[in-house]
Amino acid sequence: MQTRKLGPFDVSELGLGCMSLSHAYGTPPPPDAAATLLLKALDLGYTHIDTAALYGFGANETLIGRVLKDRRKEFLLATKGGMYGNAQGQREISGRPEMIRRNCEDSLTRLQTDVIDLYYLHRWDKRVPVEESIGALSDLVKEGKVKAIGMSEVSAVTIRKAHRVHPVSAVQTEYSLWTRNAEVAVLDTCRELGITFVAFSPLARGFLTGTLRDVSTMPPKDIRLGMPRFQAAHFPKNLLLLDGLSALAAEQGCTMGHLALAWVLAQGPHIVPIPGTTRLDHLEENVGATDVTLSREMQDRLNALINPATVSGTRYAAAVQIEIDTEELGTRV
Repeated sequence: MQTRKLGPFDVSELGLGCMSLSHAYGTPPPPDAAATLLLKALDLGYTHIDTAALYGFGANETLIGRVLKDRRKEFLLATKGGMYGNAQGQREISGRPEMIRRNCEDSLTRLQTDVIDLYYLHRWDKRVPVEESIGALSDLVKEGKVKAIGMSEVSAVTIRKAHRVHPVSAVQTEYSLWTRNAEVAVLDTCRELGITFVAFSPLARGFLTGTLRDVSTMPPKDIRLGMPRFQAAHFPKNLLLLDGLSALAAEQGCTMGHLALAWVLAQGPHIVPIPGTTRLDHLEENVGATDVTLSREMQDRLNALINPATVSGTRYAAAVQIEIDTEELGTRV
C-alpha cells in the first residue's frame, strides 16, 4: 500500500479498525484467530491499528498489547478515551480531565506500551467544555504519554475550539457512500486545518460489500440490529441499492467492497479509511481497493446511486444520536 499523512506520521492508505475483534457484531472470534488476523495485517502492510478503551471494555486493547507488543515499531497505535466500561459494566462517557488521564494510563497498561501514538477523545462529553478535555489530552502529550491527539464524532465548530487549545492531528467519523454527515462541514474543516480525516465504517458496517441481504442472519447481540437502516422499515429499501452497486463494480472490474473503499479514498488525500473485519480473506481483499482508480464519471455515478436522498433511515437511533456532535445532514454552518 501507498502511504498517507496522519498528523506527524505516515500510515498505510487503509488502516485496521479493531472493534469487531472484541465486540459489536455478535460473538467475537476466538483469541487465537484474532491474534492471527492482527499479525497478518502487519504482514500485508497495514501500519495503522485503531482500538479504544470501550471496545470489549478493555479487552481489545489487551489483545493488541499481547499480540503486537513485539512488533510495536511497525505500526501507528491509535486508541481512544473518554468513553469506556465503568465498574458497573455499563458504557460511560466522561470528558473530565481526571477520567481522561485515568483512561490513558489504563490503556497504556493494557497495550503494554510506554506511549500511544494517537490518542482520541472518543466522544465529546457535552457536560464538560471541550477545551478542558483537550487540555487534558495536551497535558498527556507534554508528559510523553501520547504523541498526537484526535477527536471522534465532533462538529466543525468543536474541532476549531479544540484546535485552538492543541493541534488536532485526526478527526474520526463514520464516512462512506451511505453516510455523508462529514460532508456538511467536517471534511472541509479538516482539509483547511491540515487534520487527517479517519473514516470508520467505510463499508457501511458490511452493507456495501453486498454480502448482507437478510438481517435475520445477524446474531442477537449485533449492534446493527439497533440501527434504523438495518430495521424492517428501512432495510428493504436500502437493499434496492445493491444491484446498482453490483453492476458498477462489475463494470469497474472489482468487488463491491473494493468500489466502496476506492470511493472513500478518492474523496481526498487527507482521508484514511479504517475498515474492520474478523476474516483473513476480507482483510486481504480490502487491500486490493488501493489498486482501484475511479474516474470522475464513475464517482459521479456512485454518488447518484447512493446518497442521502436514496438511503433510507438514520444511522443511529435517537438515544445514541444525542451523544453525537457531528452535524446532521441539512445543518446550516
